[in-house]
Amino acid sequence: MNTMTLWHLTGREFAALAFAALLVGFSKTAVSGANTVSLAIFAAVLPARASTGVLLPILIAGDVLAVLTYRRHAHWPTLWRLFPAVAAGVVVGTVFLVWADDGIMRTSIGAILLLTAAVTVWRRRTAEAAERPEEVTTRAGRIKARSYGVLGGFTTMVANAGGPVMSMYLLSAGFRKLGFLGTSAFFFLVVNVSKVPFSAGLGLIDGRSLLLDAALLVFVVPGALLGKWAVKRIDQRLFEQLVIAATVLGGLQLLLR
Repeated sequence: MNTMTLWHLTGREFAALAFAALLVGFSKTAVSGANTVSLAIFAAVLPARASTGVLLPILIAGDVLAVLTYRRHAHWPTLWRLFPAVAAGVVVGTVFLVWADDGIMRTSIGAILLLTAAVTVWRRRTAEAAERPEEVTTRAGRIKARSYGVLGGFTTMVANAGGPVMSMYLLSAGFRKLGFLGTSAFFFLVVNVSKVPFSAGLGLIDGRSLLLDAALLVFVVPGALLGKWAVKRIDQRLFEQLVIAATVLGGLQLLLR
């Protein structure tokens, strides 16, 4: 894998990765989608393709902490409808990774993030959000779940950027704050763990990347604790605005790099 080992990083580069790992923990327990900033930091310090393999175990650690925190709030009917479509998206993303270069990857994912954010804002301005996420049982809800599922699987496989896509889906489906966090926690734990064999097969995870992960994992825990503290102090409207803002910023930074 074309990456740097722990020993080749400068102090400033390691500090940037440590901050990104802390932000992963925060995003998993507070503002989902904010870890697009972590994605950008990892891609700036490490080679873009290799950075996805280094970041994946960090994300899984954050997912475990989020599940432990919000496990009672998951909405399982939504999860079961999403998983098959996400699996298809992961396969498509794996094929895409075989031939796509970094520029094509960034442009494609950035455009998807901005499109989903725009659609979500438009929907929320023209229709009242549901109080409960029951629309997944309708035909339109199933089509939307499958569409977002494929996009989420594709973007999470290609660049660990599925968080904003699924954030937009959960917001548009009317999830409240704790239901949003509980459902997304289980969703990304399952999806990210399932990506490990694909990433290893592509050479994105190896002994050197895991050594770097071992040095960074300690920073995920304080980030998760900070997120758990912060989410209790964020009202629903601000929570939704922060999620959408993080998605837009993530899409812009991918397009403008």
